[in-house]
Amino acid sequence: MTKETWRFIDSGACSPAYNMALDEALLDWHSEGKIPPTIRFYGWSPATLSIGYFQKAQKEIDVDAVRKHGLGFVRRPTGGRAVLHEHELTYSVIVTEEHPRMPKTVTEAYRVISEGILKGFHELGLQANFAVPSTEMELARLKAPRSSVCFDSPSWYELVVEGRKIAGSAQTRQKGVILQHGAILLDLDEEKLFSLFRFSNQRVKERMQKAFKKKAVAINTLTTKKVDYEEAKIAFKKGFEEGLNIKLEPSALTKEELNDVHQLAITRYETDDWNFRR
Repeated sequence: MTKETWRFIDSGACSPAYNMALDEALLDWHSEGKIPPTIRFYGWSPATLSIGYFQKAQKEIDVDAVRKHGLGFVRRPTGGRAVLHEHELTYSVIVTEEHPRMPKTVTEAYRVISEGILKGFHELGLQANFAVPSTEMELARLKAPRSSVCFDSPSWYELVVEGRKIAGSAQTRQKGVILQHGAILLDLDEEKLFSLFRFSNQRVKERMQKAFKKKAVAINTLTTKKVDYEEAKIAFKKGFEEGLNIKLEPSALTKEELNDVHQLAITRYETDDWNFRR
């Protein structure tokens, strides 16, 4: 059986505004039939705190701390909670809702797309599995998260190793297209991460940070040989090809596509109106 060919874009490390603009542009182009389903890998320069579409920036984030650490800051077009993009491989998947492999519900689409991430972890020798709430209490936590930090707890069908979250994803559906993107942790600086959020007092912060250690983990905490960005790209490219039963065809952006992305980055993702709108 012939495998479907999807576009594969390896962007390297890009600015926060460019990263979000390209993900949105890919969604638009796919909705217009200009490009096939696409998987993209990328990094961040500088390291960046991204927040979910619905988060309240001034209420939840210590913006002065973000600046003090020299981090970028951007609001994603997807939901979810804040993510520190520093030592990670970031991915995005763009595919029509009408694709025969894509379930209609958000959670089931997460499961199908995340098969690629699961297989990537297997390529690295890690026995990851899907997080599925088994009790009413766990389900309630997913609906009402206690903190602004993405990796504080796993959501439906996100990846965990030994019960700890190792990859966090967010999804949006617009113009008949699914955009799912997420962070695959290579390393994690918990002190820096927790310095970026507002807490009611120091005791609450310390308690949540202590609990966080039992809820999140990075790849290089679990492996004897350090996995770098390039090795992760190879493993997860294979993972997506196997998990989604596709062939990924490397492709660079055209000059016209680059112009569109830069324009969107300037007019939306670099503006305070977008990033601090809530």
